Amino acid sequence: MRLVKKNVIINGVYEAGVRYPEPTNISYFWNFGFFSLICLVMQIVTGILLAMHYTAHVDLAFNSIERLVREVDYGWLLRYVHANGASFFFIVVYIHMLRGLYYGSYQKPNAMLWVSGVVIFLLLILTAFLGYVLPWGQMSYWAATVITNLVTVVPFVGESIVIWLWGGYVVDNPTLNRFFSLHYLFPFIIVALVGLHIIFLRENGSTNPLGVKATVDNIPFTPFFTIKDLFSLVIFYIIFFYFVCFMPNYLGHPDNYIMADSNVTPAHIVPEWYFLPFYAMLRAIPSKVLGVLCLVMAIVVLAFLPFITISNVRSSYFRQIHKHLFWSFFALCIFLGFLGSQPAAFPYLTFGFVATILYFIFVLGLFPFIYIVEKQLINRIMKI
Repeated sequence: MRLVKKNVIINGVYEAGVRYPEPTNISYFWNFGFFSLICLVMQIVTGILLAMHYTAHVDLAFNSIERLVREVDYGWLLRYVHANGASFFFIVVYIHMLRGLYYGSYQKPNAMLWVSGVVIFLLLILTAFLGYVLPWGQMSYWAATVITNLVTVVPFVGESIVIWLWGGYVVDNPTLNRFFSLHYLFPFIIVALVGLHIIFLRENGSTNPLGVKATVDNIPFTPFFTIKDLFSLVIFYIIFFYFVCFMPNYLGHPDNYIMADSNVTPAHIVPEWYFLPFYAMLRAIPSKVLGVLCLVMAIVVLAFLPFITISNVRSSYFRQIHKHLFWSFFALCIFLGFLGSQPAAFPYLTFGFVATILYFIFVLGLFPFIYIVEKQLINRIMKI
């Protein structure tokens, strides 16, 4: 019986990792899903090692990290791999999601694959925020204060949730302990969701640049795509370790090298760069309730795309209007990130409000229904 189970497992791994057929025309953009998995493993391994040296106490957390960097053998490498790994994790996830938008990978029958990816993205954001608080620098402390206060908009139970998160009436030692526990727990939940994500992927197979179901012209995953993944992984790590070794703090904020002080508010509180577009949306809405709702919906609405999109053609390769629409959306997201990095003053708040409205027009209006315009144009051209 044990031998049968063992053979089933071996055959399953062999089919998924060796013989699994992949379309021959998929490009290097399909490697970013693999990069995301590598980044997740790297963050979990380095996170466990960091936890061995970290002290979750408001008086000791900052100094425990400084001691790790200055006195522990290769502690600086461990810390900067984890810190920069978070940034690179978001880079590859953003590219992975944008590739899905460009080639229509979110459309049916891959709806559940896309929805599971959006859920993973939400958990990734929460995990990254919790981790940003742990160094207990100035930006860590004030980011925790500002973001947790947003939960008060939840009707009836919002204030109770905030008091539970804080472990009192201010951000203090119980808050740091809670955040450390949750930051340690969430990656393992993400691992489970990634497993579900891969199951959905295997159910319908990988998409390709043409956006059609590849029933022919497939080749085994190993050795062809294994070699391709490993080659691109080498390039990825060359870039990654260049940042780790030569620009370890380039993607961070200098104020986080100042120990948290509740009596000194930074002149300009900003989150990490990968949160800036959503931060710009939050600040742009005058109402706190509407601002938080807008912040959450900016991510949640992405999960609705497979169910409201009416296009019969998936890939932008055959849709010129959709292609230009995608690059306009990409430029809008970059612009929102820039606005989020600027002071909360005119004209940045005004531009942020307009850009936020445009974001929802793109996601809820143009992406799902631009096919109507494209179809009408095609019909006119055919008549001519």
